Amino acid sequence: MNRDWIDKDFYQVLGIANNATPEEIKRAYRKLAQKYHPDANPGDSTAEERFKQISEAYGILSDTEQRQEYDELRRLVESGAYRNFDGGGGNPFGGGGQRIRVEDLSDLFGGGLGDLFGGRASRARPGPQRGADTTADLTISFDDAVNGLVTEVAVRGQAPCSRCGGSGAEPGTAIDVCPTCGGDGVVASNQGFFSFSQPCPQCGGSGRLVTTPCAQCRGRGTEVRTRKIKVKIPAGIKDGATVRLAGKGAPGQAGGPPGDLLVKVHVGTHELFARRGDNLHLTVPVSFTEAALGTSIEVPTLDGKVTIKVPAGTPSGKTLRVKGRGIRSGKKPVGDLLVKIEVVVPAKVSKEEKKLLEELSALDRDDLRAHLRTS
Repeated sequence: MNRDWIDKDFYQVLGIANNATPEEIKRAYRKLAQKYHPDANPGDSTAEERFKQISEAYGILSDTEQRQEYDELRRLVESGAYRNFDGGGGNPFGGGGQRIRVEDLSDLFGGGLGDLFGGRASRARPGPQRGADTTADLTISFDDAVNGLVTEVAVRGQAPCSRCGGSGAEPGTAIDVCPTCGGDGVVASNQGFFSFSQPCPQCGGSGRLVTTPCAQCRGRGTEVRTRKIKVKIPAGIKDGATVRLAGKGAPGQAGGPPGDLLVKVHVGTHELFARRGDNLHLTVPVSFTEAALGTSIEVPTLDGKVTIKVPAGTPSGKTLRVKGRGIRSGKKPVGDLLVKIEVVVPAKVSKEEKKLLEELSALDRDDLRAHLRTS
């Protein structure tokens, strides 16, 4: 159990409740890490320190075992039991101090006293830490979204050092096991009744010693640079969808795995079609006589033209469906093409056209009067 945790409220650092779920912890970390990351705040020492606090809090609370140990220590401190064992309240087994029963401590720790008593250290090991997830935006054309493609995204941020490959050591030199901690990364510190663990002061918790640091990254193993990462966009992807690339995010710490890269896809518009789900929508103009008498017209699709029949008497705004001419997305059925008929009324007509329309109008009025008389 790490004594450094006593004065730190990791839940407050991330702005979450003590009973936050793993997903809530992750969301809080991502939001704060993006805000205070050194790359987003160059030269801001306050933001850098805040980022370190956020990273430490997430490292503890995202690890199930370390979070459990941290919560147990908090309960012990809040109950006052730690103060008695740490010298602030006297001898716990008599001699004028408040007497603390082992059964009471057992309740605080849920019965798990095996790692705290009998001279063994409760080892809150730093251990490998997974790298943070990173994000990138990608804009593609409507046709590329329909057909799918393989392309590249440029991602700038922390990446494994291009010279040492992330080891932190100059290529060709050795990396030794730390003699102080034996490669564990932690050492035990006896504090009276308790035995606490803390990061090894010689290796900083990594468990290894780099005798000749990399000349490029100075032993850190990472550097800020722009990486071009290949990404496969599946056919039928929608605007705003996210493609996850496992292991392409920020490097891990102390040998931990890298995070993921989340690519948010933005799809451009099409000059003819509008997309709703997997269906395509198209507006086609027809003349008044074509709508009245009926006709056949050619309409475009994503892969050529098709001929559709416009029934006689089709009103403006009616939608005709062409099955299977929409978008194919994964294993779902192919969407449809929905053609909206727009009856176009001419702004100007010739004398002959005007005469014919007046005769037609008169016939329409006679038909309407006859209909009213019979009804």
